[in-house]
Amino acid sequence: MKLGIVGLPNVGKSTLFNAITNAGAESANYPFCTIEPNVGMVAVPDERLDFLRDMYSPKKYTPAAIEFVDIAGLVKGASKGEGLGNKFLSHIRMTEAIVHVVRCFDDDNIIHVEGATDPLRDIEIINLELIMADMEMVERRIDRAKKAGKGDRKFLAEAEVFEKLLAHLNEGKTARSFAASEEERELISGSELLSLKPVIYAANMDEKTFSDYSASPYYAKLKALADAEGAVVLPICAKVEQEIAELPPEDKRMFLEELGLKESGLDRLIKCSYSLLGLISFLTAGPDEVRAWTIKRGTKAPQAAGKIHSDFERGFIRAEVIAFEDLKKQGTMAAAREKGLIRSEGKEYVMQDGDVVLFRFNV
Repeated sequence: MKLGIVGLPNVGKSTLFNAITNAGAESANYPFCTIEPNVGMVAVPDERLDFLRDMYSPKKYTPAAIEFVDIAGLVKGASKGEGLGNKFLSHIRMTEAIVHVVRCFDDDNIIHVEGATDPLRDIEIINLELIMADMEMVERRIDRAKKAGKGDRKFLAEAEVFEKLLAHLNEGKTARSFAASEEERELISGSELLSLKPVIYAANMDEKTFSDYSASPYYAKLKALADAEGAVVLPICAKVEQEIAELPPEDKRMFLEELGLKESGLDRLIKCSYSLLGLISFLTAGPDEVRAWTIKRGTKAPQAAGKIHSDFERGFIRAEVIAFEDLKKQGTMAAAREKGLIRSEGKEYVMQDGDVVLFRFNV
């Protein structure tokens, strides 16, 4: 999974990226301190996988991973190539979802590129640049469909759908908010539109505001906007996350408890990302390797097996499955097998989050 961290210059993007990836991207109080996208791989924390590691003492331990891309800030006119616009837009196109960092605090010592804090204005600036880039793509798609429609009328129906979408975008609205039938949505989803990508708004606050973020007027406005467009808001304090990242593991839990937090911003961001993209994890375990695999919710057993190796899907026979909680309760696979808790599932089985599975196949 690849997530792009975006936002206007000086809203806390690189500070947050540094904190969650420990990748050391340069962070400075001026625009464009991130010239090329910084990339960091983050292991997905999973206590279930840790339990299996303790059970098997495997040669290899492989958690699921998320790739974060810290994308250079943009300014008005990015869709026309202003600032670092063209690079910015191309890097967003490669991501599965957007983490849009929005500044929700006042600080005279940190320059705001637009002069003052206003999260809704900041969001509108970026959204408009994405929308304008999308409009160019949609116009080209309409032209191609109309030309193809001279030989095949089904393309005229396609052109009609994209003309409705173009009118919607022309009103300054994102492709995410376009009301479409399931068939139309499927057609549009293959067009790689930037404003169609799922969004998490990371409401970046200072330490004082973060302790009672629900009282922040900035947060309230952002939440109302996100609810209206079906997006997610994640309250976060990039400065606190940076402090957490610099602590040794044994001190992190204590620090979080002192702040009244159950988990770090990274853990909350990962959970939001999985939920937003409809993802779950299944687990494989043995003396050679304990591993988590990320799949779309609703994936059937053969396709899940294919995540491991195409031969597993091609020669799928069955999946031997146990729910993690059942395995944890019994303590060992042998005990779980004695209780009849390991199920044999066929090609129509829909994988569940936390399934511990062994695939049987023959090629």
